Amino acid sequence: MVTDRHTALRVDPAEVEWSAMRAQGAGGQNVNKVASAVHLRFDIAASSLPEDVKQRLLALRDGRITQQGVLVIKAQQYRTQEANRLDALARLQALVDSVARPPRVRRATRPTLGSERRRREAKSRRSALKAQRGRAGVQD
Repeated sequence: MVTDRHTALRVDPAEVEWSAMRAQGAGGQNVNKVASAVHLRFDIAASSLPEDVKQRLLALRDGRITQQGVLVIKAQQYRTQEANRLDALARLQALVDSVARPPRVRRATRPTLGSERRRREAKSRRSALKAQRGRAGVQD
């Protein structure tokens, strides 16, 4: 059994900037009055995460990461600001968890002799089949 040497990385809430705004979409009069949606801004380079995790986060093809390396998450699913804040923090943590473990190193392997033989036989069968095609009675 392989033990996990990587401990769970926790995002420090002190490293997160918050801003509140009015949510979009349906919600009646309440949505026009209450700033329940939140923007979470997380500066990846200035965070206390390990350097390799920072590099993998910055390498993600994610539209929420700005060119300056700031991750912006907008949460507006819930009716209360606190619930949206918790949702945004959970989404940030999930993103960090997804890159916490380094990717496995791919080692090149060779095909087996049997698979190479089967491939070559299939190629020669296909070649023979194609060689039979053409107009009838025409000699080259």
